[in-house]
Amino acid sequence: MPRDTTGPTESEARGRFELNRVLIKLSGEAFMDGSKGFGIDIDVVHAIAEDLAEVQAMGMQLALVVGGGNIWRGGQESMKGIDRATADYMGMLATVMNALALQDALEKQGVFTRVQSAITMQEIAEPHIRRRALRHLEKDRVVIFAGGTGNPYFSTDTAAALRALEIRADALVKATKVDGVYDSDPVKNPDASMFKRLSYLEVLNRELEVMDATAISLCMDNSLPIIVFNLFKHGNLKRLCWGEEIGTVVSSEK
Repeated sequence: MPRDTTGPTESEARGRFELNRVLIKLSGEAFMDGSKGFGIDIDVVHAIAEDLAEVQAMGMQLALVVGGGNIWRGGQESMKGIDRATADYMGMLATVMNALALQDALEKQGVFTRVQSAITMQEIAEPHIRRRALRHLEKDRVVIFAGGTGNPYFSTDTAAALRALEIRADALVKATKVDGVYDSDPVKNPDASMFKRLSYLEVLNRELEVMDATAISLCMDNSLPIIVFNLFKHGNLKRLCWGEEIGTVVSSEK
């Protein structure tokens, strides 16, 4: 995939970031090609890693929280009779698989990467230690947080909000396959309108599908802005870091 060459040079952009440290939430669905069903599509993962590596090389500090819905959906499976807590723990294990796939793809791009898991599995990932994560970021390593919060009944959206606050991120960036937050499903409704800015309360009151209510409330209580954008348009992440208006911004004020 050719690299996007529009916009400022890397040296020009380095001092112009409006965002210096971000946490990106990647859903499990981001790891698969929708036409191929469930699982991990390595080509898709490498395309994501290419964009992440490009921005990280420009001086951005990157952390990620990954979901596991491409492998296992705890909430859905619990409705079929499996114990909810057990189903959620299985989902946490699925996030570790995605984290390892992304780590491998990033390191093939020459990016030093660390996986931290909320569920201890020391042979393949570090335990989640906040101060160690901060040190990795300061050393220009990408940190991938897996295992959710380590607790059942909490989504990876909530894990993303929690980890973003822990590392003092400038923003929580939610990567999607659409351009932002719409008033209805843009896939089903071609006339759907995209919001440029929303308040946290608007998202909650209108029940917009940004993140779950717990994650939104956590961001609102701590004034952590959320940016929802299309990661799968090559170059979008870089333009976002340059300060361009990409996607939808959720904050205290519209």
